[in-house]
Amino acid sequence: MRWSAFSLFSILSLFGTAQMASAAGEDYGVLIISRERLEVATSCEIGVYIQDQLSARLFQEQSTSFNLPPGSVSLRLKLLPGQAPGCNPGILAPGSQNITLKAGQILKFRIAMTQAGMYLKPASLGY
Repeated sequence: MRWSAFSLFSILSLFGTAQMASAAGEDYGVLIISRERLEVATSCEIGVYIQDQLSARLFQEQSTSFNLPPGSVSLRLKLLPGQAPGCNPGILAPGSQNITLKAGQILKFRIAMTQAGMYLKPASLGY
């Protein structure tokens, strides 16, 4: 009797700990930005700006991820100056995209290009 009460108490305490751990892990969202496909025809480094702060640098075949608080996020992509010729940034600042991220949500975007410039295109997670 004593062992069964102790076992029941142990299982209940583990269940409560697991609930707290899962609730604590969902107070942010995950944003994945990928340059894995060759949709941007440049070998220049691309800077990822979150809320107008340089947050990552991506070369071809790279991706990065961010744990961000839920809410609206301003994203901007820009060519960064580098060692390769022609990688100087333009005079005009590129436009920004706003996305809304929810707690526990995972969003993936890949970098694509049009005549107006680079933008983030929604992508599937692939798993």
